[in-house]
Amino acid sequence: MPRDWSDLFLVDGTAAAASAADESPEKRRGFFKRLRENMSKTRQALGAEIQATLFDTLNEETWERLEEALIMADVGAATTARVVAQLEAEAESGTVEGGEALTARLVELLAGIARPQEPDAGRIDLRHAPTVIMAVGVNGTGKTTTIGKLAWHLQQELGKRVVLGAADTFRAAATEQLQGWAARAGCDIVVGAEGSDPGAVAFDAVARGREQGADVIIIDTAGRLHNQEHLMDELAKIRRVIQKQMPDAPHETLLTVDATTGQNGLRQAQLFSQAVPVNGVVLTKLDGTAKGGIALAIAGELNLPVKLIGIGESLEDLRPFDADDFARALLDGAEPG
Repeated sequence: MPRDWSDLFLVDGTAAAASAADESPEKRRGFFKRLRENMSKTRQALGAEIQATLFDTLNEETWERLEEALIMADVGAATTARVVAQLEAEAESGTVEGGEALTARLVELLAGIARPQEPDAGRIDLRHAPTVIMAVGVNGTGKTTTIGKLAWHLQQELGKRVVLGAADTFRAAATEQLQGWAARAGCDIVVGAEGSDPGAVAFDAVARGREQGADVIIIDTAGRLHNQEHLMDELAKIRRVIQKQMPDAPHETLLTVDATTGQNGLRQAQLFSQAVPVNGVVLTKLDGTAKGGIALAIAGELNLPVKLIGIGESLEDLRPFDADDFARALLDGAEPG
């Protein structure tokens, strides 16, 4: 799965390694250090129970404590049960012995759940001309900020021409925020009057992108309407409007989930997936929660790949999701080799 921006995106069937320089080992270690520091709340909550000493005496209480710790971190009941059952079976069979070995195996099991099962499922496909990305999620999750940061990385680091569509016309602040990001990224943006038809803005954004020869068009959408049913209907409508110009679009639908909401985030993912085909999740605000295990619940229980994570406010704090780094940061904090 992708480990940096250069291989997050698929271009002509391959990762876009040629479009951006691979990150140096020093830069990767620097990001892992920030990831570890910013996920300290979750790791400390887990660390109170999950230590090498937990496995010194293996009995029913051991597995109950492990189960409780994972559930408290919002790993999810079903995913937790699967992990604990697997680790217990391997311990009883003698396949894995000793506290450190069991902890390391736990990291492997968690990484395996977080890792997409299908090849390239964790990447974003840019093999369309242009690629249309639809961003969905409730207000307050960091959706608009994520769009802005993603546009910046595409335009400034990968040399892609990007057009933004501010189709969250029900919230003037969202349009203003997106305009600020468009200026920062150096990309074009299509906006509509406050309260205007979001579908019309999405249609115009796709038309503008096609006219200008853009590589990527990213459409922001509303995160709150009069009620849940209206919101989902609006998203389905925007999708249909986009398809009038490009029948196979949107090519990616990214759902932004606030990690601090824990199991509510899991329910949001379920709800949005029922309304529109969600290709992947952007998990934000991991730096402010002890519920970082929600990434595992989303991947394990909904089979939705987490493609990007947000661990802070800076541009560098939106990153491609790496399951191995995430699992290490979640539990032992050991630096990747």
